[in-house]
Amino acid sequence: MSKKLKLGFWRYMINVPPFLWEKQISKAKRKFETEYSFLSKEHRSVHHFVVRELPYVGEPLSPELVANKLDIPVDRVRTILGDLEERMIFLFRNNNGDVVWAYPVTVDKTPHHVSFNTGEELYAA
Repeated sequence: MSKKLKLGFWRYMINVPPFLWEKQISKAKRKFETEYSFLSKEHRSVHHFVVRELPYVGEPLSPELVANKLDIPVDRVRTILGDLEERMIFLFRNNNGDVVWAYPVTVDKTPHHVSFNTGEELYAA
């Protein structure tokens, strides 16, 4: 892959010198690593599960369901869901503690309706 960055300006493509963008990439990588360093393998597993399952189930996912499907103790799942929700980056739970929103999907009605090629219909977060 070429290590070139081009910027479109009107009808022209302009080469951007590497010294202008390589530093920004390094800075963004450090920020990402700092902000997401708390994610354990279990955190990622829970998040990926709820994102994948919300469209199929079409209703809020309980911590018990997640724990049962992933074979993780329910108390640990509740802690993980709390961690993810506290950071306000991955998911949101309703008053019952069930996951209703896991970026990029939600079971709550929004203006962004999504239809999957497998037939599921859902809303985008």
